[in-house]
Amino acid sequence: MRRSTVIAAIVLVTMLAVGPVLAITGDWVEDFEHPFVAMVVFYDSNGDFVWRCSGSLLDEYTLLTAGHCTDAADDGAASARVYLQQDAGANYDPELEYDPVTGYPDDCAEGTYGTLCMTSHELYNYGFANFAGFPNIRDAGLVILDEPIYLSEYGVLPEAGILDDLQTHRSTSDTVFTVSGYGLSYKTQPQSPVPTLSYRVRLMAESKLVTVTSANTDGFNLQTRGNGDDLGGTCSGDSGGPVFLGGFDSNLIVAVTSFGTNPLCRGTDFSYRIDRQEVLDWIADPQ
Repeated sequence: MRRSTVIAAIVLVTMLAVGPVLAITGDWVEDFEHPFVAMVVFYDSNGDFVWRCSGSLLDEYTLLTAGHCTDAADDGAASARVYLQQDAGANYDPELEYDPVTGYPDDCAEGTYGTLCMTSHELYNYGFANFAGFPNIRDAGLVILDEPIYLSEYGVLPEAGILDDLQTHRSTSDTVFTVSGYGLSYKTQPQSPVPTLSYRVRLMAESKLVTVTSANTDGFNLQTRGNGDDLGGTCSGDSGGPVFLGGFDSNLIVAVTSFGTNPLCRGTDFSYRIDRQEVLDWIADPQ
């Protein structure tokens, strides 16, 4: 399979444009707590790799991710493949351009189809609007698996409005979220002698609430910070990965990773809230 000459998955989401992003930065740990969090590879209408994101299985068929990950505009995403291995791309060989252990990014390794790997030819978009409708960029997407994958647990959707009272009734310094995803854990300038780090494994880190009511959030987005001791954030390619309310053992998904404002992943992170009734209704019936 031919590789795209421009891989959107390694471009950080900024305030100027949204594109798929990857992985966890800062004080992260390997994530074995959330077996339903997947690496998702997207292909265009010709079957060529275009980008990769993260996502969460909500049941045996339905994976929640970001809307810009499932965006079909400009010959974007037309199909996908989901990898549930914690080390989904850890053995990627840049010369062979694939991981011989898992088959990432082109195939499901022998014995993993239907258990840890699955294709999808049914993608949905909540109406992703990039920044035309900012701050409501409608950044939610769904990937429907071609065949079911049965797990012992799946991601849990929130009650509508669960985040509404955070700004007024809780101390932001006491509100903890957990982010999970695959990819870049340290990003540097192109001219830097220090390499960019991409482990391609599922990592997680705790973040703290900044706000849900600023001009950049306005009830549609969640702003968190991953700076400081024992905290971590998101970086290029974490798009669509879950933001759990609570610590490492939480399965309650309240948002999906959407965009950031620092090209080196050193700043605050923004995720698209799914605890709004209209988003929950769409997830239940995306037709």
